[in-house]
Amino acid sequence: MANIHHLAEKQPEIYSILKKIGEVANSKEKEVYVVGGVVRDLLLDRPLKEIDLMVVGDGIEFANTLAKEMGVKKIIPFPKFSTAHIPFKPVPIEVAAAREETYNINSRKPQKVIYTDLNGDLIRRDFTINAMAMSLTPDSFGELHDPHNGVKDLLAKQLITPLDPDDTFSEDPIRMMRAAYFASGLGLEIDKKCFKSMKRQADRINIVSQERITTEFTKILSTPKPSVGLIILQEVGLMKHIFPEIHIMYGMDQTKEWHHKDIFYHTMQVVDNAANLSNKMELRFAALVHDIAKPNTRRIDPQKGYTFHGHDAVGERMLNKVAKRMKLSNNLKDYLKKLTLLHLRPIALAKKEITDSAVRRVMVMAGEDLDDLLTLCRADITTKNPKKVKQYMRNFEQVELKMKDVVERDTLKAFQSPVRGAEIMKVCGLQEGRIVGQIKFAIEEAILDEKIDNTYESAYALSLIHISEPTRRYAIGCAVFCM
Repeated sequence: MANIHHLAEKQPEIYSILKKIGEVANSKEKEVYVVGGVVRDLLLDRPLKEIDLMVVGDGIEFANTLAKEMGVKKIIPFPKFSTAHIPFKPVPIEVAAAREETYNINSRKPQKVIYTDLNGDLIRRDFTINAMAMSLTPDSFGELHDPHNGVKDLLAKQLITPLDPDDTFSEDPIRMMRAAYFASGLGLEIDKKCFKSMKRQADRINIVSQERITTEFTKILSTPKPSVGLIILQEVGLMKHIFPEIHIMYGMDQTKEWHHKDIFYHTMQVVDNAANLSNKMELRFAALVHDIAKPNTRRIDPQKGYTFHGHDAVGERMLNKVAKRMKLSNNLKDYLKKLTLLHLRPIALAKKEITDSAVRRVMVMAGEDLDDLLTLCRADITTKNPKKVKQYMRNFEQVELKMKDVVERDTLKAFQSPVRGAEIMKVCGLQEGRIVGQIKFAIEEAILDEKIDNTYESAYALSLIHISEPTRRYAIGCAVFCM
């Protein structure tokens, strides 16, 4: 297991920063330690992306002193908790006073903060693996303080709370989600006592702000095997509070075509497949919600068994409500809606005769997210029937080959009618409105269906000729041009 001196070789810049912090602390006769996740990651020989400091005494006072020595002009203080953020590069530095906290039963915000010493600070932390500290004082630099056997639990891959888990989770219920995150991200097993406590207190997650819940949820999605954490959320009863649309999938059957008959476990496999194919959290989120409407659209057909007609379109609409509740960004909401709506389109192309027109339509609708859509479709293959996989992939690869026409792809990503709205209004004497959009749509449809070339001349010509009945199906309002 690594120690602080390994940083001298692995991350020399971080090592120098820690040495500098120790020198500043020594000059001010302050007791300063790196704590929590920093120590855990250092022992695991993981890269340090931030520095968490604990100072015995006034945290803001030391943060101001340290920032000045480090050449940082301004800190972000939080006087109520005697903590401060130092926006230092290459790594941000968080400074906190050693403290204990008491909580109101109906809120996770500390009711009272009591300043304490090193041991008093460590015992209030979430898990023993995060209840360790290393001294930065020059004469004891790197000395480990581990009063709750965090190293032992880390080696045993166990997740245990320093105090009774009922107290730990009741004080700050987000710690239950962090347990799922550490299990998923570090391959740890949650202690049985902690697991039972999480089950008892799952509903206390409702006192936590949605922003914190969503942050921890996306962190779970960012782990190497997200299903580990997601299944824990389901098993302890947190999922029904955090993401009821996913919770309801549990135990709900689907057809035998897939490896997992249960919709929930099929979805977990798709998320893990997506994680194997991409580090992009947003794509893993799309994998999680791609079948979100299956419970709402499930029907039983006498011949086919379970059907989920329209679950792509219904799911796309459901995500408006989900995004609002979870306070997702507009960009993430739009991305999830698009991939959910389109996730069956490439699969449909792979299951029937493929036409250039059909491929173009999918490409236009996916736009810049086409690669992610195709990755999601690959992740959605969970059957273990080798013949089905081989047949599916052979057809699917044909679709991808057509889509890899780079020139056409670049053109279609920004596809729009070559004759723009302003010109249509000028030629027709129209005001801005629905009919202008219909005419543009008609031209685009004619191009996609290869009735005309994707050029200005062809589009303008279509606008001026008399419209025949067969063409009228694709040109809708273009007859206006002929008046």
